[in-house]
Amino acid sequence: MMRSPEWLATAVRKPSGEIVYKKIKVGGKRNKLAKIPFVRGAVTLFDALVLGIKELTFSANQSEEEEEKQLSQKEAVMTTVVSLGLGIGLFVVFPSLISSFVFADNRIYSNLLEAVLRLAFFVFYIWVISFSKDVKRVYEYHGAEHKSIYTYENKMELTPENAKGFTTLHPRCGTSFLLIVMLISIIVFSCMDFILPVPANGIERIIIKVVLRVILMPLIAGISYEIQRYSSNHLDKIWVRALAFPGLSLQRITTKEPDLSQLEVAIVAIKAALGEEVENATEVEG
Repeated sequence: MMRSPEWLATAVRKPSGEIVYKKIKVGGKRNKLAKIPFVRGAVTLFDALVLGIKELTFSANQSEEEEEKQLSQKEAVMTTVVSLGLGIGLFVVFPSLISSFVFADNRIYSNLLEAVLRLAFFVFYIWVISFSKDVKRVYEYHGAEHKSIYTYENKMELTPENAKGFTTLHPRCGTSFLLIVMLISIIVFSCMDFILPVPANGIERIIIKVVLRVILMPLIAGISYEIQRYSSNHLDKIWVRALAFPGLSLQRITTKEPDLSQLEVAIVAIKAALGEEVENATEVEG
């Protein structure tokens, strides 16, 4: 899946070997909120989530030739909602609950433990699922996306052979964004815990703490978006490269080296998103 200022395009290789793609115009859909710093991050994230559900449905259905096995829009939405719920529970709520019980009377230690648990759970999760054959293939296509983007950014002809020579690590990757979210959440949550009064009742204290974690996620997403936006545009500075290094290192797990056939699919998607003529692929309705 590739997105330009005007188009969102998704390319899929069907079981028959044929590459199909669809594109939708997104240039006029951005609202005024998407231009406001520290607000646009949450808006962009929500926008990407909504569009991602639709593209996931298209991708899954194109890879299944039998109609009865195809994914409906409702099933895709339910899958996404459940996944988000599990993600928030595992990476936000669960670490907060554990740290609150272990260090009930020490907010400093509680926040430090919560931070360590959140990062550990996140890294461990993406590492464990990388051993799955299907996820490994997804990570290879992830790497193909990055390589094709580098090819375009370096003003080279968009071919699999040209893309092959680039790295799979990219500073604007969603993996880097998620890591920034994790780190910023540590700072924001810690500040809120010290600013707000602490209820005397232990259960109330834990409930308020957990609810705040969930409510503050849009704010954290907004701050994280601005940090990633700035860092990706200022990699010529040493301190910015140092800031981006952890996210790029984490991409060594979430991106894998693609083959030429996977790069071919990524090239189709980026060409379609740029409004260029696409060869060796068929445009279909979503």
